[in-house]
Amino acid sequence: MTIAIYTHQDCLDHDTGRGHPECTERLQVIIDVLKSCSFADKLKMLNAPLGKDEQVLLAHTKHHLQYIKDSAPSVNLVYLDGDTILSPGTLNAAMRAVGASCLAIDDVMKGKYSSVLCAVRPPGHHASKNQSMGFCIFNNIAIAAMYSLKNYALSRVAIVDFDVHHGNGTQDIMQNEKRVMYISTHQNPLFPGTGKREEKGVGNIINLPLPPGIEGKKYREIFSSNVLPALEKFQPQLLLVSAGFDGHMDDPLANMALVEDDYQWLGKQLYKIAKKHCNGHIASFLEGGYNLNVLGKSVEAYLNSFI
Repeated sequence: MTIAIYTHQDCLDHDTGRGHPECTERLQVIIDVLKSCSFADKLKMLNAPLGKDEQVLLAHTKHHLQYIKDSAPSVNLVYLDGDTILSPGTLNAAMRAVGASCLAIDDVMKGKYSSVLCAVRPPGHHASKNQSMGFCIFNNIAIAAMYSLKNYALSRVAIVDFDVHHGNGTQDIMQNEKRVMYISTHQNPLFPGTGKREEKGVGNIINLPLPPGIEGKKYREIFSSNVLPALEKFQPQLLLVSAGFDGHMDDPLANMALVEDDYQWLGKQLYKIAKKHCNGHIASFLEGGYNLNVLGKSVEAYLNSFI
């Protein structure tokens, strides 16, 4: 069994400035760990292609795409907000992330690989239809979902988001799309302040806000009693995962208390769903995770569940 890892050197050229948590080293440490892990022979590193404008427009407005193009600097940094930054390398990096997301769908749906990881940056789940925010430029997983609906005539695509922050952008894009179920577990209160239980879209949104300090045992209970039954009922034809590892107990941006074993458990549960309903096909997209000492090992533990 081979797991495809889509990434590109261009993603390292997205410069967020000194001291920013969403830094180049995040991606580098993941790649370094995966190249030396115990199942490295089962991983296939692939160069992500550049995405196309029409792929971005599956999830974003023309105004948003043009705004990012017009704002992209040739020198220095441009701050879209206090957290979200454009550098001379950002547009190419963001388009590689889009290209990775769509190629991942093609390769999964055609049975080339059973499970894939888009190890790209900038991340995506905070980017809404018309706004970049929270380190995110384009919403990679939302683009992937809409791409799969358009090109493979699917009627049930599930997105599970276990990043510690609520994917407000993904919810914004999917809240009226009945063919996509979006399920998020996230710490509350925490940025961006969305993701309340009563936010249900057209019945396709499930938000599970969690208290600070929650540990793996309680998290697994909540996931098992809420997320897994919802997925069983929905019976997705494709399972997409916003894989954020900032719920780790050592992460500096939040206050949950998960550990590497919890990410391996999460992967196992999601893979069971994928095998039962999606011919084993599952595509994961890197979101958060900001402690460089544990990020690579957390990704390794998660992917180990698919071997």
